[in-house]
This record gives sequence, structure tokens and C-alpha cells, in this order.
Amino acid sequence: MDYHNPVLLKETVEGLNIKPDGIYVDVTFGGGGHSKEILKHLGPNGKLFAFDQDKDALLNTIDDDRFTLINENFRYAKRFLRFHGAKQVDGILADFGVSSHQFDVAERGFSTRFEAELDMRMNQDDKLSAFHVINDYDEEQIKQVLFQYGELRQAPAMASAIVASRKENEIKTSEQLKLALKKFLNHQKENKVLAQIYQAIRIEVNQEIEALKEFLQQTPDILVKGGRLSMISYHSLEDRLVKRFIRNGLFEGEPERDVFGNFEVPLKKVGGLIIPTKEEIKLNNRARSAKLRVAEKL
Repeated sequence: MDYHNPVLLKETVEGLNIKPDGIYVDVTFGGGGHSKEILKHLGPNGKLFAFDQDKDALLNTIDDDRFTLINENFRYAKRFLRFHGAKQVDGILADFGVSSHQFDVAERGFSTRFEAELDMRMNQDDKLSAFHVINDYDEEQIKQVLFQYGELRQAPAMASAIVASRKENEIKTSEQLKLALKKFLNHQKENKVLAQIYQAIRIEVNQEIEALKEFLQQTPDILVKGGRLSMISYHSLEDRLVKRFIRNGLFEGEPERDVFGNFEVPLKKVGGLIIPTKEEIKLNNRARSAKLRVAEKL
């Protein structure tokens, strides 16, 4: 099974500047493509830890004494790395996208292409699903989800339409959700608007923004001095957070400056923004919105 085709594989791993005897972490294991590439660069004394909260990803584990797969959300990276005896590491790789497997398995409910029950949970043990967001959130909460995470200008009207529809019957499936929102899905822009709606609900279900912030805040503690952070984002919400944190160690506002106007930051950027080539996008269309940023611990 083609679980997931790793995006920017060469560039992301090169960004880690791997030392053969170093300790590295792939916090978004998925199909294991990036992990396998990291292992190729490690010597017999190197070590690789990987994280994935999706139990399906455990089926892709790598039979290698240097490798440990941890079935947890990367927001808990620091805690579980310490549990496994790794207080600090030489590099961290993160690919924040949804795996191809999650999109392609209809019953997971991630894709607009399939008729499926509303789910979208990356960790299938979590209680909150897309069904609960759509049927249990009040109108203001739904509006905020669609506006903040989908960047949808029609979020207030969409939230109102969802609440009106669910008064008649629960909205259980993707088709019922499309029906509730049909007046916003004109033929020309249907796929784009649906993708924004699904993105918004998925981010809420999986607390993706909160998890990303918690993860980023841990990275200066986890990395050794000179350690690298190599991160791929797929939408502007993620990329803005990554870019700002690399630049000044904060997600909003400005850091405190000394009397000379200087301020300390935990990381420095390495190189510029890297995006996939036209050739890679042609081979893997899901790479089209990927943005890679690399940083180093000061």
C-alpha cells in the first residue's frame, strides 16, 4: 500500500545536516518515508525516534535497532523523549500535512471525494469528531471554526445554515453536510470552498494549531546547540506560526528588547523558504502547497 508519498524528501532531510552518530526525531511518521531516509544517513550508533498518533501508522514501523516509534501526538514530544532517555536531540523533522492514507481511506472522513460519516480524527481514540463539531457546537463556535481555520468570509451564514439544517435532522455524513451548505457551493468554486470547510473542521477536531504551538515551544529545550529543525507546512495558518516562531520565538507580539534594541531568540533560520519543484508537484499533486523552513538552535 502506498501509505504516503513523502514531500520534499531530499530537501527536508538535508536540512537536518545529519551527524552519523546523532539522535533525531521524526514527529510525523506516517508512512515512514522521511524516517527511512534519515536512517540511511545514520551510522550504527545513531538513533531515530518517531511519533504518530494514528494507530494505522504503526503498521509501517521500521525493523531497525536504531529506530523507536512512539504512538503519541507530537505535542507531547518532550515528555516522551525524556521517557525514552533522550533529553536532547540533534535534529527534528516535522511534516504537518495529513497523510495520503488518511485522505484515501473513505471511512476516515478526511476527503471531500467520498460519502462518509463525519469523523476526521487523526487519533481514533479521541472523543471529539467532525460529527460533534457540526452537531453539538453552537452557531458562534461553528462560525469561529470556519472563519479562523478555513478563512471563510461567509462563515457566519454557513454556521447559520448548518444550525438550521441540523434542527431538521442530525448531519451525519459528508453528503448531508454538502446539502446543508449547497447554496455556498457553486459549481466553479465547489472544490475550493469544500476544501476550506473540511480544513477548518479537521483543524478543530485535532486541535492542530494548539498542538503545533505546544510542539514549537518545546523545540528549543529538545534541541542541542546547533541542532536543526526541518518543518513542512501546507497552509498559511501553520506557516505563519512556524515563520514567526523561528524569527522571534513568539506567535504574536514582539520580544522584549534590551537598552540597545537587541533581543534574544532561541532559533535562527537556515537558508530561505523551500517549495517543491514543478517536477515533484507533477508526480505528487499533494505537494503543491508545501513550504519547508529550516532553523537551527542558537
